[in-house]
Amino acid sequence: MNLVKKILNTFSGQDDEILVKKKAHKGIRQVQEPACAFTKLMELHIPLVPDSVDSSDQKRTKNSCFRHRFLSSRQEAAMASSAGQNTSKILTLNAGSSSLKFKIYEFVSQSLNPLAWGVCERVGEPKESTFKAFCRDGSEDGGQRPFGDHAAALDAVSDYLQGKFSKSIAWEVAGVGHRVVHGKTISDPLMVTADVKKLIQDASDLAPLHNPANVKGIDAAEKTFPKAVQVAVFDTAFHQTMPPEAYTYALPKEICDSYHLRKYGFHGTSYKYLCGRAAAMVGKSVENFNGIMCHLGAGASVCVVQNGKSIDTTMGLTPLQGLMMATRCGDVDPSIVAFLDSKGIDAQHVEVMMNKKSGFLGLTGQTDIREVHKKADAGDEDACLALKLFARRVRNYIGAYMFQLNGDLDAIVFTAGIGEHDSAMRTMICDSMGWAGVVLDTDLNASKEATSGENSVAIHHSTSKVSILVMPTDEEGSIAEQTLAVMKQEHCAM
Repeated sequence: MNLVKKILNTFSGQDDEILVKKKAHKGIRQVQEPACAFTKLMELHIPLVPDSVDSSDQKRTKNSCFRHRFLSSRQEAAMASSAGQNTSKILTLNAGSSSLKFKIYEFVSQSLNPLAWGVCERVGEPKESTFKAFCRDGSEDGGQRPFGDHAAALDAVSDYLQGKFSKSIAWEVAGVGHRVVHGKTISDPLMVTADVKKLIQDASDLAPLHNPANVKGIDAAEKTFPKAVQVAVFDTAFHQTMPPEAYTYALPKEICDSYHLRKYGFHGTSYKYLCGRAAAMVGKSVENFNGIMCHLGAGASVCVVQNGKSIDTTMGLTPLQGLMMATRCGDVDPSIVAFLDSKGIDAQHVEVMMNKKSGFLGLTGQTDIREVHKKADAGDEDACLALKLFARRVRNYIGAYMFQLNGDLDAIVFTAGIGEHDSAMRTMICDSMGWAGVVLDTDLNASKEATSGENSVAIHHSTSKVSILVMPTDEEGSIAEQTLAVMKQEHCAM
């Protein structure tokens, strides 16, 4: 009896590998577990794949019956194990309309350690598309690469990872976590099935630039990493704990119900990551943490968390609502659309204007706040106004959210490009808030640690009742953690 048959016989009482696999497919528990043990000995991952998802009932999604999907041959097992490396790797993908960002982690000693990360840009323009990658050893790679679609871009990612780490990388990736912008009322990350993909596609009318690209990323990953568990992590999920009075629009109920009109909120992946880290910094459990988190970048929003759960956020049905941003106007009187239409500017042009030609760009001609600061320092009145407008919008929401918490606030958190680096803007936002127990330490706020974007730093004065924190966000890390949690929940082999 050869070694493989001995192992099979020891764990399952069967020495026929094909028979063990067939029984495992039928869900026979006493054979499934030995098969998993055998596979672990071969240093392979056996992802679990949902049989079905009832898109009308998310509870069925979580309670779906799962079955094992096995590699088709021992030759593949030998290829994976012969590399002599830890095969527990998690890949995160963020597929945009013309880009694909990636980050790969190894799972060692219950920790996720980043190995490499990068981006494929101008996907769909083969003559102009580029690839950039960075490795934890400090090396970089990149240049012009022809990416006709997302599948070609992911092939380039796979080629890079094979060259950098292992030829058998396709088998070593146990899970792939996908950032999905809009999931409507989905409140948890989900293993990807045909029905889950349909749910993502059905939400495309609310995120037309993002959700179709997210599906393309999933399709490409299923082909490139066929043995990996595919997990969808939704940007809107974190905000599904908002009460109806926070997410309901005061429009006719039948219209809202027919077209799913409500506040959904975004940046949820970032907020979920920050919530746990901020709670730890102030010495509280997530379940007891009350915070106001300001994700201030090119896209900007504020979220208020009570007992670790989102109870309101500034973005709405789409990311246009709320704060002024790099190119988005944020809150405006909705009747502006009809007014401009009466002047010959139709709704489609107004929508493009509000999303892509407004905000800092519309007011100053610049999208980068650093350039706006330079113009303001040189005396440009429009730039000065834009900075004041941005700070005022953030302050308005912080004040409103403090009322929602009845003043019981543990921390204000600043993150993303502006939040992590712009000490002057943080000063404008926190100015004269001592009445609310919020006192900024000007020296700490201006320190290198608080402007590098590399560290989590407290910048409040010793007399402040509320902690003021600067924290770099890690959306990829959050996606990887949620992907791993789903795999553990469904007992996927690692």
